[in-house]
Amino acid sequence: MSPEQIRRQFIEFFEQRGHTFVPSSPLILPDDPTLLFANAGMNQFKDIFLGTGSRDYSRAVNSQKCIRVSGKHNDLEEVGRDTYHHTFFEMLGNWSFGDYFKADAITWAWELLTQVWQLPKERLYITVFAGDQPDKIPADDQAYKLWRELTDVDPSHISRWGRKDNFWEPAETGPCGPNSEIHIDLTADCSGASLVNTGSPQVIELWNLVFIQFNRSPDGSLNPLPAKHVDTGLGFERICVVLKHLEALRTHRDFAFSNYGTELFVPLIKQIEELSAHRYGAPSSGLDERDRYDANDMHHLPDVACRVIADHTRMLTFAITDGVLPSNEGRGYVVRRILRRAARFGRQHLGLDHPFIYRLVPTLVEIMGPAFPEITGQAERVAGLIHDEELSFGRTLERGIQLFVQAADQGARDKSKTIDAEAAFRLYDTYGFPLDLTVQMAAERGLKVDEPGFDELMTAARERARAGAREHLTIAFDGQLPATTDRFKYLGLNCRGRLVGWIDQGKLATDGQLQPGGEVGLLLDQTCFYAEQGGQVGDVGTIRTDTGTFELRDTQKLGDAVVHVGQVTDGYLQPGQVAELTVDQLRQQTQCNHTATHLLHWALREVLGQHVTQRGSMVDPDRLRFDFDHNSPLSDQELVRLEELVNRQIWADHAVRWYEKPRDDALKLPGMRAFFGEKYDQVVRVVEVGDALSRELCGGTHVNRTSRIGLFKIVSQEAIAKGVRRVTALTGAAALRHTHRLEGVARQAAGHLNIAVEDLPERIKALQADLRQVRRQLQRDQAADLRSVRQELLAAAEQVGGHAIIVGELPPVSVEQIRQSIDWLRDQAGSVATVLGCRQEDGKVLLLAGVSDDLVKIGLHAGRLIKQVAPMIGGGGGGKAQLAQAGGKDPQGLERALDEARRLLRDRLAHGK
Repeated sequence: MSPEQIRRQFIEFFEQRGHTFVPSSPLILPDDPTLLFANAGMNQFKDIFLGTGSRDYSRAVNSQKCIRVSGKHNDLEEVGRDTYHHTFFEMLGNWSFGDYFKADAITWAWELLTQVWQLPKERLYITVFAGDQPDKIPADDQAYKLWRELTDVDPSHISRWGRKDNFWEPAETGPCGPNSEIHIDLTADCSGASLVNTGSPQVIELWNLVFIQFNRSPDGSLNPLPAKHVDTGLGFERICVVLKHLEALRTHRDFAFSNYGTELFVPLIKQIEELSAHRYGAPSSGLDERDRYDANDMHHLPDVACRVIADHTRMLTFAITDGVLPSNEGRGYVVRRILRRAARFGRQHLGLDHPFIYRLVPTLVEIMGPAFPEITGQAERVAGLIHDEELSFGRTLERGIQLFVQAADQGARDKSKTIDAEAAFRLYDTYGFPLDLTVQMAAERGLKVDEPGFDELMTAARERARAGAREHLTIAFDGQLPATTDRFKYLGLNCRGRLVGWIDQGKLATDGQLQPGGEVGLLLDQTCFYAEQGGQVGDVGTIRTDTGTFELRDTQKLGDAVVHVGQVTDGYLQPGQVAELTVDQLRQQTQCNHTATHLLHWALREVLGQHVTQRGSMVDPDRLRFDFDHNSPLSDQELVRLEELVNRQIWADHAVRWYEKPRDDALKLPGMRAFFGEKYDQVVRVVEVGDALSRELCGGTHVNRTSRIGLFKIVSQEAIAKGVRRVTALTGAAALRHTHRLEGVARQAAGHLNIAVEDLPERIKALQADLRQVRRQLQRDQAADLRSVRQELLAAAEQVGGHAIIVGELPPVSVEQIRQSIDWLRDQAGSVATVLGCRQEDGKVLLLAGVSDDLVKIGLHAGRLIKQVAPMIGGGGGGKAQLAQAGGKDPQGLERALDEARRLLRDRLAHGK
């Protein structure tokens, strides 16, 4: 069977048993800050397991795209070194949300594997949870009994294991529970019983049946969940290999287990072969064209490189498609690390010195586009981003390799054979070397890296970056939230709701009184306050009861509940009271900005093209911000055109309407804009402007007619990542005030020049031309002065042992002019050592040293010389033997530095070194 058939067969099997097919969630889960990437199928259903969310179905099935490269579930180091771990993979899964439990999950898993797919029963092994005394978690005797009673598995193939192997926790906190794993024995003679749970490639885990019963709180405690759930995960790539070699398993023939031999990877590896001229699997003799892709020589580095590159291309394409762009922070840093890791393997083991990963993207789209169409529409953009990042990495290697060599040389001289943390951090911070790249390069020289010290420096840097940032109330909720009894009345500014309770330090209080004091999260049975989501900030306002007042500073969503963040400022509140809710009038300005954002999105596609896709937005009372795909800055003409189009629709006084509709029906509406990466419920809210001029899925607040926006004005544009731009704009009175400010500045500038505002552009051009002419004259005068000083330094050259020493100060010139002076003096003097200093106009000082080749051969080194004298000018530096440079902040020390350089050169040349 092909991978497509296997995926389809799994989904249909569970659809026939009452499961609803749910598309894979994005790799980025906006509602779950505990995860960098989706790493399991259950992630998008986490709110259900916690009891804070719900769906209109109780059984689900899907194929979830997953990434595991960090945190607790990190398979990065195994990728390529074996043939069955990946950074990106698919997880087939079926779920029960408070519906069926262990019996049905076990029965259906066994039925699919042994009856539908006909896997040999004698090769299947089951593991169940043996219990955990420290956490007081009982053994899963129920699952053990059900496996014996409901299936015909060999009882001797059922074994009990501890928490490490059979208790599933996808993150440090959240839903968890005991699990039963199904393993398959791939040995030729079915002798793998002792290899279960040993990490052997001969007996691997296929399917994990998790029985979610608990919630792990931030303090480490376990609490029973309100309802019991089933969460299963079947490794798609692994089952594809097993079914590919099913006949070999039945007849007890030996075969090489390799995910890279399936149709999911072979086309990628073939293209890598074409790019590199390396023949994958070649070291293993006697392999035919098909079987050689199943080769699993773990020690042949070119084959390892092919596997790493094929795997990482999948991860990069899906991550970038879902909006994660290479950067130096968070998810973006992970993507950059993976990209540079793949490029490094290609450079080192396949001779691929130029960008090549981007060329694999179209091949991957052909393989996986039918199942995940989102990558098809983004293929060209993703390939372009990867290409540019590869080019940047090439330059990074060139810039940083010298520092690495210096750090490695120092580490080699040290007894610990370790590259120090400061050098590793500088490679990361200044040259963009991911830590694992430095570790890999160090290992090639037999060295280690001070990783704990690096982590300390990284933590300190992050703390400095966060200094001064606005603090937020953190809600670490550990109980079941009550469901709201009414849909949120986002359109009204007033509402009456009943106080349910409040969250204080992660605990839900449903009795007692809430007194003035610290910040808490208030819960009501219904609300008119908008909770922050979809780029729109949460509402602020006031909540009043007969006994007190609660000032609301933010509104956040938690599952199906809305949390009103603020504090009691007068009297007290208690559960059961009827409260009067009043939204601040700032909401109306936010509504104007949000509707204008929809119009801007429409206009961008009209002006720039249909490739424009939203990558993010922010809407608050003060401004709107819109991020979108586009590869170049917007011209003045394009900005003017955008403003014209948006304002024309504002002044047309279009009606704005919103309504709810089943998600699948809404997505079929003409012109519908839905955003990949957003999480949509089964019933969605559609917002339309005019006669479907703009039609988007949106839960935010809007004006009822466009004329209420008044005026639209773009105030800035910028690039926020490769291929992503940001436009910031104002509406209404804010846009008018901005226009008045610009006019005032223009009038003031024109007044200083005693001209009309309309004449400013021409006068500025004339002034710029005059300034260029003055600068050219200064440069000519400076060059003449420089030539004179160089002649004087040459005439005063000191001779030691037949070699010239030229040390002196130049007038304020550029670094390039100092280098040119060193080259000129070397040409004139022949065998010469030169040190030149220069005080800059900004108060800093430059120091450069040059050594002719013949003096380098006898041991003179410009880099070592410059390091010795640079501290005297309050700086540091270094360089090669022929040329080195330093910069400092103490011009008063320049004369002393030059004297010391002259003394050192005299001493070394006098002694012949």
